[in-house]
Amino acid sequence: MKISGHRSHIVSVKPDLIATSTLTVKTPRRGFFDVTAEARDFLHEAQAAGGALTLFVRHTSASLTIQENADPDVLTDLMDALDRLAPENGGWIHHSEGPDDMPAHIKTMLTSSSLQVPVENGEMMLGTWQGIYLIEHRARPHRRDVVMQFVGSAAH
Repeated sequence: MKISGHRSHIVSVKPDLIATSTLTVKTPRRGFFDVTAEARDFLHEAQAAGGALTLFVRHTSASLTIQENADPDVLTDLMDALDRLAPENGGWIHHSEGPDDMPAHIKTMLTSSSLQVPVENGEMMLGTWQGIYLIEHRARPHRRDVVMQFVGSAAH
């Protein structure tokens, strides 16, 4: 079936900027932690104009996602869904770091360790209700590193 739609004009840039910074997030517990503002601040400090922002979490028991930022019940339901997909009492062989460790690895595999967001005029092209979240899958506090890298053109 052929779709009916409209495509915007093409925006092209000549990359002249690669900027990288690592965001360290102290997570107090399992859950979703909004890092959208930190990503936005990074783009402004880097003087980014147009290109792509990549975010990468340097851990195997935490992940990244783009999700709704309006209704917190969505995040609660998503955490519940992940818990049902990878329960602590799932009979896992790996348990040397605690009962939540193997489920955390599975949840990371089901979500993502990296994201890419288009950037235009220095702003992420997220939808109205979208936010960028670090998901902590472990019960105890952790320090998580999220590498942010912009590749594109600089604002002049």
